[in-house]
Amino acid sequence: MAKTPLHRFVCQSCGAVYPKWSGKCEACNEWNTIVEETIEPTASRASKSRRRLTFAGLEGSAEPPARIGTSIAELDRVLGGGLVPASVVLVGGDPGIGKSTLLLQTACRLAATGQKVVYISGEEAVEQIRMRARRLELNAPTLELAASINVSDITATLETDTPPGLVIIDSIQTMWLDTIESAPGSVAQVRACAFELIRLAKKRGFALILVGHVTKEGGLAGPRVMEHMVDAVMYFEGDRGHQFRILRAAKNRFGATDEIGVFAMTDRGLVEVPNPSALFLAERQGNIAGSAVFAGLEGTRPVLLEVQALLSTKAGDGSARRAVVGWDSGRLSMLLAVLEARCGLKLSSMDVYLNFAGGLRVTEPAADLAAAAAIISAATGQPTSAGSVFFGEIGLSGEIRQVPQADLRLREAQKLGFTTAVSPRRVARGAARTKPPAGLELQELGHLSSLVAMMGGSGAATPKD
Repeated sequence: MAKTPLHRFVCQSCGAVYPKWSGKCEACNEWNTIVEETIEPTASRASKSRRRLTFAGLEGSAEPPARIGTSIAELDRVLGGGLVPASVVLVGGDPGIGKSTLLLQTACRLAATGQKVVYISGEEAVEQIRMRARRLELNAPTLELAASINVSDITATLETDTPPGLVIIDSIQTMWLDTIESAPGSVAQVRACAFELIRLAKKRGFALILVGHVTKEGGLAGPRVMEHMVDAVMYFEGDRGHQFRILRAAKNRFGATDEIGVFAMTDRGLVEVPNPSALFLAERQGNIAGSAVFAGLEGTRPVLLEVQALLSTKAGDGSARRAVVGWDSGRLSMLLAVLEARCGLKLSSMDVYLNFAGGLRVTEPAADLAAAAAIISAATGQPTSAGSVFFGEIGLSGEIRQVPQADLRLREAQKLGFTTAVSPRRVARGAARTKPPAGLELQELGHLSSLVAMMGGSGAATPKD
């Protein structure tokens, strides 16, 4: 007797599963996104088809995975050295940010080295891809292009032909599997299509890159389970008003996470930026109050950024405004409270604007000291030294805490010609003191009030013209 199909209700926005239909998804608060799906029961397998697992211990060694260099150094850095055969990479980013451009450049460079590369688009026709390649002056006669959304046709083609070295699917949200009764882009379709393509990549041994759309919050659209199915997840970030594009690894089974690659968008496509610190500081003007240089760290790469702060007397009787670009707004509110409660600066009646110039979003707590220096400079009207960099975490009592990899930050500052680094004080008994590079003076501070006193803070913040 045939088993009755089971039914469940899945949110098409976040992938949450419910036993019955509801108008609102409680997980993501979206309306009218819950759709009924049918689950076909599978027949139970005979016990003789089961195999016992073979266990292994921690002892032993294996060769590191082989790598396929993409000839794009910034992309190879984020991947951990290049593409790994039979691996799956998911690339997400806002529309128009440059995902397809970067992958087309990667496909052409790999095809030029003799690799068999297949580029399959579900969003553009083949002629549109050719037009983009001509505009970017890319030439790779051996690159194989196709336009299709049918995963069954794609897998049938890749199973019969000679296995390629790289397959690019642009994008996974446009793919469609005829065994799933839902529209392309739905949770069921995205999950099933990704599973089929990943299964084929593991079986045939080719590297697979999937392009994913993002939601308005910046997360990958579709079920979050897709991120667990792949080997690496990379986000392409940046403001289309800026020329810089940041490729960031959020997950990587074959390399370090939080690694970044920096690109500049030009009329010839994306160009690598080997020294982003010099580029981020190229337009910085010295002797301006409200500016400081932060010695940051993105993955294993030190990056210097300019932090800009602006204070103004609030208009009307409403609450003071707090606006921040490139940093956590909650972190800014905490920092302002510490400056007022522990250091005597009166900032509650002022609008505060903070900006990390260059379009890079900073997430590490080490930016606290640089942001505080910019705010204090704007409050007192005294510019920070043009040759100084700042890094350090600030606690709620105003203490300045240690941050990791101080030596990398100091070397990057010295390489770019800075002469002074303001950093946390070593207070732990027996802790090794950081020795600055030649020509770089280290000023160690233990409390935020020391920075306020050093910059002429008087306990009352009055904006200066």
